[in-house]
Amino acid sequence: MRIKHIILASAVLVSVSSFAQKDELKKLKRIYEKEALSANDLADYKANLDKLAPLTTEEGDKVYYDFYRVTLPGIEMAVLGPTATPAQLFKLFNPKAIADLATAYNTTLDYEKKTGKKVFTEGIIKNITTFKPILVNVAINLGDTKKFKEAADVLYSVYQLDKKDQDKLYYAASYAVNGLDYDKALSYYYELKQLNYSGEGTIYWATNKASQKEETFNTKNERDIFIKTGTHEKPRDEKAESKKGEIYKNIALILVEAGKIDEAKAAVSEARSANPNDNSLILTEADLYLKLNDMTNFTRLVNEALANDPNNKVLYFNLGVTSANSNKLDEAEKNYKKAIEIDPNYFDALLNLSELKLRADEKYVSEMNKLGTSEKENKRYEVIKAEREKCFKSVLPYLEKAVELKPEDDAAKKTLLSVYNALEMTDKYKALKAK
Repeated sequence: MRIKHIILASAVLVSVSSFAQKDELKKLKRIYEKEALSANDLADYKANLDKLAPLTTEEGDKVYYDFYRVTLPGIEMAVLGPTATPAQLFKLFNPKAIADLATAYNTTLDYEKKTGKKVFTEGIIKNITTFKPILVNVAINLGDTKKFKEAADVLYSVYQLDKKDQDKLYYAASYAVNGLDYDKALSYYYELKQLNYSGEGTIYWATNKASQKEETFNTKNERDIFIKTGTHEKPRDEKAESKKGEIYKNIALILVEAGKIDEAKAAVSEARSANPNDNSLILTEADLYLKLNDMTNFTRLVNEALANDPNNKVLYFNLGVTSANSNKLDEAEKNYKKAIEIDPNYFDALLNLSELKLRADEKYVSEMNKLGTSEKENKRYEVIKAEREKCFKSVLPYLEKAVELKPEDDAAKKTLLSVYNALEMTDKYKALKAK
């Protein structure tokens, strides 16, 4: 009798505990589904979460407890309403909270798919659509304040919420690189590689009438909605080039940095085997051999790329950048000029060529400052001065064309102003300064 009595008592305790946790779940659900929330609702929500925490034992209860726990920042934000400050929002939706949200949302979706009882599935899908732009802005703001690791974490969580949006994984990897978190970046790049991500497609632009800044949209239909509502104008489409070369290049660079040379070579070789005619990958392999100071293979690969596409301005531009970074200035100048010959309106090549040619100015100024006032030194001064002016005049047509193409570009404008000033072209200096 005694043993039976103990068993019955235990059963009652389990039953009470189970009943209690079901009651807490109901209360949480009721608050969660309210249209308008008060401070009292928030307090009740937190209290019920605290009560429920030690009671969850079954899989479903654990899943829904986590779901309600990660939605707490959303409840707090709803209570704050329009009075919420950016600082409060960033505190609520910090990288860890966003990562927890992504995990719990996916766990809930998987559980409801398994059980066939879709309690929150529809709401979660709607929330993901609503929250994604907010979370992306959180990542951008973190990146703008140089918190690259945190920005990478947030974008990776956004990708976890919507696995179809592989661009977010790509940008998460880029932020991780900027944050020097190479292990995480490598992990993301390997995932992109496994997905066979290229990033090719169309970028949809339109100008925001209020800010007069161009903004991008995920789809043409999305952009068309903003155009029709009158908030945006001047729609334009831009082809997004393949990012495979950059992905494999970064994989190789990270592996080289870690001293894993053979792995770096194998990664690029594998990519080349799968995409033998992809010039971006040829350049990636060439860049790898350049870093390893293997000029034989570097030259071979450059010639291979040019043979595939002799009129590719981007290829010549990239070769110019590679040569300039290796201090092969004559070769860099030749490649930039070839890119400009193919496309006279190639802004980046015009600006880079100008910067390359102006590198000589530091040498001229340094020597001029060291000269004394003897007759011999004065003659030398005049020779250097003439060479300096000749250098400035040779740069002038490239810089003027660059500023004509992109008058809003500060770097191009400041450089041209400096050249006008050095050549004592006062009228042109004043006119450009006034713009």
